[in-house]
Parts: sequence; C-alpha cells; structure tokens
Amino acid sequence: MRLLFVIPHYYAPGEGGHASRGSDPLPRLRALTACLSALHTHFGAPQGLIHIAGRHLLPANRSADFHLRVHIVTDGRHHLLERLSLPAGLYTHTPVESAPPFLGFACQRLLAEHLGEFDYYAYLEDDLILHDPLFFHKLRWFTLQMGDASLLQPNRYESAPAAPYRKVYVDGDLRPEVTAPFQDVTQTPEVRALLLGSELRFERPLNPHSGCYFLNAAQMRRWAAQPDFGQPSAAFIGPLESAATLGVMRHFKIYKPAPENAAFLEIQHYGTGFLRLVGNEITPLKQP
Repeated sequence: MRLLFVIPHYYAPGEGGHASRGSDPLPRLRALTACLSALHTHFGAPQGLIHIAGRHLLPANRSADFHLRVHIVTDGRHHLLERLSLPAGLYTHTPVESAPPFLGFACQRLLAEHLGEFDYYAYLEDDLILHDPLFFHKLRWFTLQMGDASLLQPNRYESAPAAPYRKVYVDGDLRPEVTAPFQDVTQTPEVRALLLGSELRFERPLNPHSGCYFLNAAQMRRWAAQPDFGQPSAAFIGPLESAATLGVMRHFKIYKPAPENAAFLEIQHYGTGFLRLVGNEITPLKQP
C-alpha cells in the first residue's frame, strides 16, 4: 500500500492562540518528532520478528507491505526542521511560497501533483500522532461498505496518565449553524455495520474537524477536480481548520465513529491543551 503524507509545519516564537506561536519550541519539536516517528514505526519498512531459537530476524507484517513518503511543507523560513534529532531520509522538506496560515492549501496542491502514484493521500497537522497500524485497513473497509462519496474521519483525543480523565476526545459537536453552509448531516445521518462480531455505529458529525484527512486514489481524483480545490479560504472557523476540513466537508459525506465506539478510528493530539479544560471551562461528567 503506497502512502503519501503531507504535513504543514510552522514555528515562529511570539504570542498567539496556536502552539506554533509559543515562546518555547520544545513542545513543537516533541510533537513533530512523535508524529514522524509513529508514521515510520507503523507504516515504514522494514519490520521484523526476533526468532529467539535461531538468533536471527524474520520479516513481520509483510501482508501490509507499506511504502511511505512524507513531505513536510514550510514557508522556507519559519520552522524547526534543523533541530529535529531524527535520521535523515524520514521526510522531504518542501518549502513553498505561502503565507503561514494557508500552508495547508499548498499541501492540497502538492497531493494533487502526485495523482496516480499512491493508494492513499494523507494530510496531517504536525501535532497529530497515528498509533494504529490497521488504520488504512479500517478506512478501506469503510469505503467498501459506503462508497467513495463517503469519508471516514478519525476522532482526535488527548491523554494524560495523571489526569482525572485519562483519555478525552476533543472534537465534540459544534452548533449546527457552524457547518450547515457546507454539509447536510440529515443525508444518511448514521450507518451501522458488523465487524469482528460487534456492531459499530458511524454518524455524520456536527464537528467534522480532525486536523487531518486520508483519501484513497479515487477520492483524491474526485476532490482535485473541484473548482475550489487548493484555493485558500478561512470560511470554516479559520484558515487552519479550513485547510484540514472545509474541502472534504464540502465534497464528501463525512462520518466519524460514534461515541460508544469512538476508538475504532482515532488519532492522538499531542499535549493536553484540551484535556486541561475539563474541570475549568468544561464541566466534568457526573459520576453515577
């Protein structure tokens, strides 16, 4: 399975609502390191199994047969790539002419440049960590059930071992009017399917944002043919959210795993920025 990932990356110390403008670069370095390391751990080659009796290494996970390429897209000046302590060759640095808030739209255009070369085309914000080696198998399974017009998005979560809630999903419902101009969630609002002996439920979310998307080759061709493809916009919340979500929300029926089976498809958001809101701005659950 041939995978192309594009990751927008920007860091300039200052003041702002996003971590890319924080005064300390270490959290951004740790996030990007974790992002890249996870991709190559689960989808890079080769993988092996230690044969203890024979004291040699056997190949493992050959059935997946992943071929991974990663581009990190920057504005050419404001980034931390020279400070990454990772082996050479894990990514290609791709500088582009773009205002930093709109790097995600340059990523879209870069994906389209490689039409016909990959099985999946992925966009990933630089603080997201993909831990599930079966992630793309689950996407393929869902598409076989629903067709290429439907797109399954992962649930983002944060975790902390010392927090009262060890794991919290961070993209709950927005007010209906926020996404109503771009999607109609009343069209097939939920689907159910059996897998491994369990019934799973998927729903059209009022918050389709995940900070990422993963399109198969047919979906990528379909989207790249749309007139608004790759066109900078801030129509959905802001430019960062629009780059990750606006286009796919407009042109696909987005689904997410329902809360009772939220972990079926998920991705970790680095840090505890949302988790720290629980008990402060977010009211904790009432215990039974």
